[in-house]
Amino acid sequence: MNENLKLAIQASIEAGEAIMDIYQQDFNVEYKLDDSPLTIADQKSNEVIMNYLQTTPIPIISEENKQLDYSERKDWKQCWIVDPLDGTKEFIKKNGEFTVNIALIENQQVQLGVIYVPATKHLYFADVTQNLAKEIVLQNIDASVEEILNQSTSLKLQNNQAKVRIVGSRSHMNEDTTNFIASVEEKTDKKVEIVSKGSSLKFCLVASGQADIYPRFAPTMEWDTAAGQAICKAVGLQVIDHNTGQEMLYNRENLLNNYFMVSNQNLISNE
Repeated sequence: MNENLKLAIQASIEAGEAIMDIYQQDFNVEYKLDDSPLTIADQKSNEVIMNYLQTTPIPIISEENKQLDYSERKDWKQCWIVDPLDGTKEFIKKNGEFTVNIALIENQQVQLGVIYVPATKHLYFADVTQNLAKEIVLQNIDASVEEILNQSTSLKLQNNQAKVRIVGSRSHMNEDTTNFIASVEEKTDKKVEIVSKGSSLKFCLVASGQADIYPRFAPTMEWDTAAGQAICKAVGLQVIDHNTGQEMLYNRENLLNNYFMVSNQNLISNE
């Protein structure tokens, strides 16, 4: 296995344990300038991940780090992109639907991705260059990465002929999304089912065949999507930027993503 992927897996699991230490306590919630919530769990997780990733020569973009100006980032060939706690709103609600996201980018394209769900110990990881995407529910968080690889199962796309399953955000469903769902209902004879999830788990639903389409018509940042895109890409899916019509790129001048779509196949027509 790629050594950087091993490192990211180890970092995500240990960060997840730091998050769960806070999750099981009463904790304070602060708010950033954009009104997004921040807890000590975000900060503790970030500290753990930085300790791992800073052992590599690869620069890091993390939600909880001070963001460098594009003039300093524009010549990077590689970078890590990290969300130490994706789904802070879900964490605050204590519904378990929050994740640790770590991705490796090369020439603006996703190469590796890890998504770890601390509350359930569900681990997803991918190496895009090897078309490898796997998942495992950890029985032992102290298991070696080699054991994790051997015990994990491959993610496989599944075509559902009876219905179209559309992923909706647990906390961010909006008018554009509901309009898109309505348009799908008009264009297909299949039953349309809404599958709700928080955080980057929405990508995992499509990559694991539990959903068919993930439309995102709400703001996200690069750290919200990079790891999920890597997992989707490794199973043969594309995350398409609505503005460019192309696969979403990373380490852009503006770290705010455009709207995007992940789709298993063309399920929104009658053909």
